Amino acid sequence: MVSSPDPDKPAPASSLAPGVAARAAALRLLDGVLRRGLPLESLLDKATRGLDLPEDRALAHAIAGAVLRHLTDLDLAIDSATRQRLPDDAKARFVLRIALAQTILMGTPPHAAIATALPLVDGGPRKLVHGVFGSLTRGGAILPQPPHLPEDVAARWGEAWGDDVVEAAMRSSAALAPLDLSLRAVSETAVWAERLGAVSLAPGHLRLPAGTRIAELEGFADGAFWAQDIAAAIPARLLGAGEGLSVLDLCAAPGGKTMQLAAARWRVTAVDAAETRVKRLRENLQRMKMTVDVRIGDALTFAPEEPVDAVLLDAPCSATGIFRRHPDVLHRVRPRAIQQMAERQQAMLVRAAGALKPGGRLVYAVCSLEPEEGERTIEAFLASHGGFRIEPPVDGELPAGIAAGPEGWVRVLPGTLEAEGGADGFFIARLRQD
Repeated sequence: MVSSPDPDKPAPASSLAPGVAARAAALRLLDGVLRRGLPLESLLDKATRGLDLPEDRALAHAIAGAVLRHLTDLDLAIDSATRQRLPDDAKARFVLRIALAQTILMGTPPHAAIATALPLVDGGPRKLVHGVFGSLTRGGAILPQPPHLPEDVAARWGEAWGDDVVEAAMRSSAALAPLDLSLRAVSETAVWAERLGAVSLAPGHLRLPAGTRIAELEGFADGAFWAQDIAAAIPARLLGAGEGLSVLDLCAAPGGKTMQLAAARWRVTAVDAAETRVKRLRENLQRMKMTVDVRIGDALTFAPEEPVDAVLLDAPCSATGIFRRHPDVLHRVRPRAIQQMAERQQAMLVRAAGALKPGGRLVYAVCSLEPEEGERTIEAFLASHGGFRIEPPVDGELPAGIAAGPEGWVRVLPGTLEAEGGADGFFIARLRQD
């Protein structure tokens, strides 16, 4: 089994040979995701502690990401070169994944990849690792492009959406996602597109190549825009201009939708349960010079002082829709967790509906590709709440290339806007209380 250094107490980089420290951090990241089921982003700070150079931290992150995007095919390659299958949690398997990902996917010379990987075996089967790695690299091992999804994910999505969507998801997982921006001033879309050399897929939206550093862009420090995938911007778009009306933004952090609503002149109350996330929300609002009533509270218990004109519930979910940005979700999320999240979302939706004025609107959204968290949740809610109905989008509310289904809700699947760089997976429904 993996016995990598405790991610809370990583070995000092100075105690490791040059180049090994970043690989040790990558091992800690992969151990946290694959063995302990933790989100990759939540592990980064502790797993890379002791790496002084930003490029070393970036390398550790990049190695872990490459392994996670190609894990199914890396393991098939490893299994083809061993007489007995290594356990999934064997350190030898983890180290081989790291070394092979560097050589096959990242262009690291084989001698450098194995020299910086072998020290991670820590007294384990170094000869086995060296032999398997040498056998594969001398044989010219390659990995299929696009990479295969984990079998259980492919089966689940194939049943829900069909083989074409599975194939589109494979293509999506092969490439880094572009940087999408939401503009504070929608009227300045053409101006900022020209300044930044960006393309726009909708009013108030800009798209830049993957790897663009947002903090280095003209206008960032002045609060002209923020990062937000084009699909993630749809829920707030469906509420339109607020003109001083009240809106409750539940599960608001890190604040992309909050800032959309504030820019559209809604009177926003933003609620999130996590203090660390609320801190980030406040920092984003400060950069944007926006004034919003921010509260710490649980969407299952929070109640506004008086009913509101609209509620936006971007509910916590499995997040399988953002797999192209966060490939760890493909390996962490299991059906039981999806069902548990769906039950919690249904309870949140009922609570959110109770905060509305008569005739108010409720937008429900999840960045999930699981029907249980989207379609089934809304169907269950409508079956038990006869006073609500779906209010389909009208012309001009959705970005070109994204359309509502016959039921009136919006389902963004892999393959959507593929020629333009794709979009995260989302489900969005706008409800009106009669």
